[in-house]
Amino acid sequence: MRGDMQVRFGGRYWETYGRKTARRPIPSLRTSEGGSVIDLLMKIENCSFYDAISRLAGCTNIQSNQQLADCMYKRKNVETVKRFYDDDFSFHRIQITKIQSVNHKKIIAWIRERKINLDLANLYCKEIHYRNRNKQYFSIGFRNNKGGYELNSPPSFKSCIPPKEITTFRNGNDTCLVFEGFWDFLSYLTIRKIERTKNDVAVLNSVANVQKAMDFLKSHKEIYTYLDNDESGRKATGLIKSANATVYNQSTQFTEYKDLNDYLRGKKQIIETSEKRGLKI
Repeated sequence: MRGDMQVRFGGRYWETYGRKTARRPIPSLRTSEGGSVIDLLMKIENCSFYDAISRLAGCTNIQSNQQLADCMYKRKNVETVKRFYDDDFSFHRIQITKIQSVNHKKIIAWIRERKINLDLANLYCKEIHYRNRNKQYFSIGFRNNKGGYELNSPPSFKSCIPPKEITTFRNGNDTCLVFEGFWDFLSYLTIRKIERTKNDVAVLNSVANVQKAMDFLKSHKEIYTYLDNDESGRKATGLIKSANATVYNQSTQFTEYKDLNDYLRGKKQIIETSEKRGLKI
């Protein structure tokens, strides 16, 4: 069995996990959770996979896979990262082959499962078809400020087409709404029964991007945050509060739910007490 799990959609394999399992498991000192050096760095630094691997490579201001590859080979430290991963770790640029309105039945079913209207989803998202390592994939994509796309597909695949960035909507308002991901943003609109909000909006596309949003947030008099009810969400909310005068934490209105989309779906958090185990083969 391969290290990365896959499911078949539309006659093609669709990765449900965006990176391969490391060959050597590195345990977390605090949580006793297994994982790679990359996982440990992501945990400690609260950063994305892409940021973590760039830091290990000693590279900065990376905007694409190709820039990362060029930097690593220039510094002659590519093995620093490659030795923890399968030999076919990709340094190739992800190539978008088609951008269209969402019309694949599997994605449509997943959008409806999340209680989001298809017309609303199509207003802000696209169906992205792309090539990576000579394989074709497709997913729902949400565009960010630098032209990259946040990718999501069922049941739990999350990735991005670089560059990684926040997404903002300017409506000339002194009030700004802050969401962790685009599903939360769409859920807010659904709950309000509107297609657009008169307020300005910042979608972080990852709590690791919170610093990137600070300049945009500081230009507003009032900020309403709708981040996840977990440690990372609370930490990001705290950072926003520390840098802005008037911040209202709206996640306190759905404390029994992990995020705003779970609130919309009525899916309360489940506190796990049993020992975590891997999947049975």
